[in-house]
Amino acid sequence: MRAVLCQAWGGPEDLVLAEPPPLPDPGPGEVSIAVHAAGVNFADLLMISGRYQEKPPLPFTPGLEAAGLVTGCGPGVTRVRPGDRVVALLDHGAFAEQAIARETDVFPFPAEMDFATAAGFAIAYGTSYGALRWRADLRPGEVVLVHGAAGGVGLTAVEIGKALGATVIATAGGPDKLSVAAAHGADHLIDYRQEDIRTRVKEILDGGGVDVVYDPVGGAAFDASLRCVNWGARLVTIGFASGTVPQIPANILLVKNLAVFGLYWGSYRKHRPALMADAFADLFDWYRTGRLKPHVSHCLDLAEASSALALLRDRRSIGKVVLTTGAAEP
Repeated sequence: MRAVLCQAWGGPEDLVLAEPPPLPDPGPGEVSIAVHAAGVNFADLLMISGRYQEKPPLPFTPGLEAAGLVTGCGPGVTRVRPGDRVVALLDHGAFAEQAIARETDVFPFPAEMDFATAAGFAIAYGTSYGALRWRADLRPGEVVLVHGAAGGVGLTAVEIGKALGATVIATAGGPDKLSVAAAHGADHLIDYRQEDIRTRVKEILDGGGVDVVYDPVGGAAFDASLRCVNWGARLVTIGFASGTVPQIPANILLVKNLAVFGLYWGSYRKHRPALMADAFADLFDWYRTGRLKPHVSHCLDLAEASSALALLRDRRSIGKVVLTTGAAEP
């Protein structure tokens, strides 16, 4: 079995490809999976550097989401069986040819979806669904400002914002990224490299502001957002791709009656697992009906995990980056 190993805290270039011993048989409530593809996420960069919320003991295999075939079921498993095509959410371990997941973290995906698409679907779309529906309660007719709108999660927020009936203003760096956001439904575009976000939002909305902000970037993008929102707006912080964690001036929150929510989507696996299942039911239905069109910009072999993570670190990807194991489609 091939697997990517993180043997010491560091960057993508420090990862190695190895052949560790085969995984044990699945235990109670667990399933084993032959991994066909694994999604690459910004959280993987944080985890291998030792800066994530959770630190697995070294050495470990990175990777938080995978798609593949169920090969075995432990005692008590009833929702899936060997041969099922599933996406799996993992604490780590997706960058390998085999993985073990809890049954509660495994979801059969539509027959119309291939493994590479499925591998990059769960976290990105799940995060945006949780941010806009659970936290922000985005409603039809509202305006949502999506930062990093061509990134792995940002592009999904554009689509989910439209699916929920909102007007979407997308920010991204450069015309190529903005054109992708537009192709996925963004109503208005802001190039943050060339334009001032606050000024452009006011121009687009004839002096008004947005109702919801979706922010995986932090830094200057968050600061600008505070100054172009309506009274009673909701801001959801997803992460800090800019490298700068915002320090929120409470007086602005007070004057405008603003609410700022954090979203660590993965924690719902532990605290509200039923919500996860409901979310995927909606998301897979939207995919089947064509409302969601996942975009995978790079599909690399497992041996190229370092290059895949570097694409995210250097902000050179659009949509999702996926690793494949070379397993044949059934």
